[in-house]
Amino acid sequence: MLDIKFIREHREVVERAMKIKKVKTIVNIDELFRLHDVRKSLMAKREDLNRQKNNASLYRNVDQGTKIKTELQLLDQNYKEIEKKYISLMLELPNIPSPDTPVGEDESSNRVQREWGKKPVFDFTPKEHFDIAKNLGIIDNETASQTTGSGFTFLRGDLARMQFALVQLVMDILSDKEKITQIIKEKGLDINPKEFVAVVPPVMVRPAVLNRMARLDPKEDRYHTEADDLYLVGSAEHTMGAMYMDTILEEEMLPLRFIGYSTAFRREAGSYGKDTKGILRMHQFDKLEMESFCLPEYSIQEQDLLVAIQEYLMQQLDLHYQVVAVCTGDMGIPDYRQIDIETWMPGQNTYRETHSADLMTSFQSRRLNTKVKRIDGGSDYVHMNDATAFAIGRTLVAIIENYQQSDGLIKIPAVLQKYMGGKTHITKVIA
Repeated sequence: MLDIKFIREHREVVERAMKIKKVKTIVNIDELFRLHDVRKSLMAKREDLNRQKNNASLYRNVDQGTKIKTELQLLDQNYKEIEKKYISLMLELPNIPSPDTPVGEDESSNRVQREWGKKPVFDFTPKEHFDIAKNLGIIDNETASQTTGSGFTFLRGDLARMQFALVQLVMDILSDKEKITQIIKEKGLDINPKEFVAVVPPVMVRPAVLNRMARLDPKEDRYHTEADDLYLVGSAEHTMGAMYMDTILEEEMLPLRFIGYSTAFRREAGSYGKDTKGILRMHQFDKLEMESFCLPEYSIQEQDLLVAIQEYLMQQLDLHYQVVAVCTGDMGIPDYRQIDIETWMPGQNTYRETHSADLMTSFQSRRLNTKVKRIDGGSDYVHMNDATAFAIGRTLVAIIENYQQSDGLIKIPAVLQKYMGGKTHITKVIA
């Protein structure tokens, strides 16, 4: 949610943001200001009536007190109606994009910033991951479709072990303060080298909380349990980001950095017929997600750190990728700046998104009421970042396609071999 003072002072910026971002509703700013002014007037009148009520009680003027009480009840009812309309409009406004965000309608306007590594060269025609995995028996969508339905799978054998190897790699790196310091130094950043705290968060969340996170929409992409009125999360940050709602943090505590591991659920309602083979697009998948709470003056550098960590992880796996600045028409509504990493998939002969890093500035924290108490006695809303460490399924796809061998086996990246009992190749499941 934006600050009403900011909206008044930068109306054109806010109206432009609604045009260049994909928002469902164009908010009438004049109506927003009118509701704010009425709301402010009602608040002042309520304070005045409360003073009169206290005076009537002090001087035991029962009739006057009863009259004021009736006026207050009517005023409160009116205030609640105005407040509801005002907040509903405020919640419809998107975050403004950063000055360096490309302006465009869709992903075709995203801008490649840099790339790392080289595309692998094969002396055979590389296959897509699902063909390789099926021959090895390490991905079983067919059995999963019988037990659960389409969009689910069984990971088996060494591929299942590799999932947990990826988890361990991330946890080892992000819990290592020396490693974080090294990444910060190499990136040329001037921020606290504090390590990340590991979290296994809830995978169900209340609708009101998901709405305060500005992640409730699109509802059709969420799994909802009607009996309990809970949503299954689409990513770990949906609950991790709300850990400090209605909380005032001390400045000395920041930054707070977390690395969460959870299963995620998405209906993929808008992607019917896309990527139906293999595990690139699933209804259920696992993710390692970074979540950060920091001081406003460090939030850009904080996002740069998260992207640097993403790149470091991909370089550990020796996977070729490109870093992409996401344009206004393709970025999330709460995002101020969004950076993606797209990894080369030789079997598909294209890049596919594997990582995203989202800087929300104070857009989420204002909705969540997460503040920081400054050392000088002032207060601010914290700035929030979230970023993928590994989307497990897509990372496995990248490894399968980039490390495939002519004999049909899959070489295990060197950095993961120690987590897999020293094995060097994914071999066929005999079962």
